[in-house]
Amino acid sequence: MSTTTSTFDLTAVREEGYRFTIRFDGTDLPPLVTDEPPPLGKNQGPNPARLLATALVNCLAASLLFALGKKGVTVKGLTATAHVELGRNEHNRMRVLGVKVNVTPTVAMESSAAAVDDAIEAFEDFCIVTQSVRAGLAVDVRVDPKTA
Repeated sequence: MSTTTSTFDLTAVREEGYRFTIRFDGTDLPPLVTDEPPPLGKNQGPNPARLLATALVNCLAASLLFALGKKGVTVKGLTATAHVELGRNEHNRMRVLGVKVNVTPTVAMESSAAAVDDAIEAFEDFCIVTQSVRAGLAVDVRVDPKTA
């Protein structure tokens, strides 16, 4: 087992209201605009709950694609959808209560059904985001107030 770790950084800068520009430090990636839906924001970008669902559905789709490729399965197309349930917890705080993901690969007719089944059985283990969320990943939060 490898003990190698890697890191990355990103920065969120408030533009106005609840709209933020997210910059992915050390990369040439374009910035991402996020916002909250009304009544808080103006819905000018995805909010954090949508980004969480995006991370889950994208990671699962990529993981299935990877697992199918490892089994020699030719993938002709792949679509993944997420259905997110939002609601209040026991403290009346809004939370993501659950995410249902459906991944639909289109595989070449000549693909082995056993290989497809093997990939489907194993793919979730490759998904960094899903497995981290399921395990309850550690989030260390620090607030450093400044005055202006």
